[in-house]
Amino acid sequence: MSTSLESATKQSTSLTSASEPTREKIGFRRKAKAYLALTKPRVIELLLVTTLPTMIFAHRGWPDLWTILATMVGGALAAGASGSFNCYIDRDIDQHMKRTKNRPLVTGEVTPREALMFSWVLTAASIAILAVGTNWLATAFGVAAIFFYVVIYSIILKRRTEQNIIWGGLAGCFPVLIAWAAVRGTVEWPAVVLFVVIFLWTPPHYWPLSLKYKEDYQEVDVPMLGAIATSRRVSSQVVLYTWATVIFSLLLLPMGWAGIVYTATAAVSGGWFIYEAHKLYRDSQRPDFTDKKAMRVFHLSITYLTLIFVALAVDPFVGAPLMGDMVTAP
Repeated sequence: MSTSLESATKQSTSLTSASEPTREKIGFRRKAKAYLALTKPRVIELLLVTTLPTMIFAHRGWPDLWTILATMVGGALAAGASGSFNCYIDRDIDQHMKRTKNRPLVTGEVTPREALMFSWVLTAASIAILAVGTNWLATAFGVAAIFFYVVIYSIILKRRTEQNIIWGGLAGCFPVLIAWAAVRGTVEWPAVVLFVVIFLWTPPHYWPLSLKYKEDYQEVDVPMLGAIATSRRVSSQVVLYTWATVIFSLLLLPMGWAGIVYTATAAVSGGWFIYEAHKLYRDSQRPDFTDKKAMRVFHLSITYLTLIFVALAVDPFVGAPLMGDMVTAP
């Protein structure tokens, strides 16, 4: 990974030299906040929303506290390491984009060397905690998550293909595998379904955001779909992926895992998600289309994912699955 990071750095020197941030002496509190910002806390929050409910669902109740803590902390550190590596790799383009111009490496609150060292420390800590507190399979998934986000997405795909967010989004799917493996010591079909749900959810979540910031991506030559395609094409893809997401979310029912709470929540919130995706497609063909309408789907996608995973956590405590035999704890 070190060689790849050095290669990415060399590729970005022309943009970085354009506006090198001014260094200044920074206090401890401000420095600490800068390091925290490198980890992209909002992304970590979203990932943890999928982790704990998956553990509860897999165990059919509450797992032991140590397993929960090790999985949550180890997973959070893995996500933080990925975000920090990404900030290091993208520091050349971040300074040219409105959405990212205040990141610590752009403002100079953290130096590239500090960010890189911090990223590796988080990586080592996450692997150690997962290895000690869970099992080898959960730990392997943690390593894979970091690898996919840093190497596959940030270094290889992001600046080369409009499909970047699809395959790069795989990293965001690994928390459910980590959680499942930590509880049951293996990976079963329900975990695969949840993995695919997040995989399919990522494009309709992120592509509306890329519509809003398309000029930023165009300026730095990053081929996000929203930057290189018409709003109609982007919204049509959002519709397709939204349908696929909702359909896959309901597969837990015939598998004999889903109860009334999860099934009802997935169906109702999924119907709402699909409706808003179609509305976005209709609106995208009108001359008064604005990015605010696209952002409505972006925010809704977060609500949708939160609702179905909260329902996933509640489901084991409410009653038996609607179809099939009762699934027992490991």
